[in-house]
Amino acid sequence: MEQYFSATQKMEQEVMFPSLLRGVFPQQEGAAPAAGGHTDLYERYQLLKAIKPMVEKGLASVNDQSPTSIDTDTVSDEGADSNLEERLSHHVNGLQQVLTDLTKNTNALTRRYSQILEQISLSEDQSSS
Repeated sequence: MEQYFSATQKMEQEVMFPSLLRGVFPQQEGAAPAAGGHTDLYERYQLLKAIKPMVEKGLASVNDQSPTSIDTDTVSDEGADSNLEERLSHHVNGLQQVLTDLTKNTNALTRRYSQILEQISLSEDQSSS
């Protein structure tokens, strides 16, 4: 979780001109852009920024729930909830995978943005020489 928030914060600090990401498509190293991937890095940046508050709000609402807010009718239904631990484990693993994927996407976007800035800087240096 902390890695995700750290990566998102770094992205927000480094990406000063998100418009530079327009028309740049995500790539794996040495590979062509994905055939089905029509989302450029600018759209991905906007999505990653929009997801962060949802994740923060979701975590805050989970932390704010008190034991008294749990519906006692569902607690007494032990037959249907006998596999709570298994279900919780499944959802926690899913959440962990989503956060890992979001972190990877955020880090990749930040790296690509830095590369774009380096290319711009090199182009300016060559044109001024």
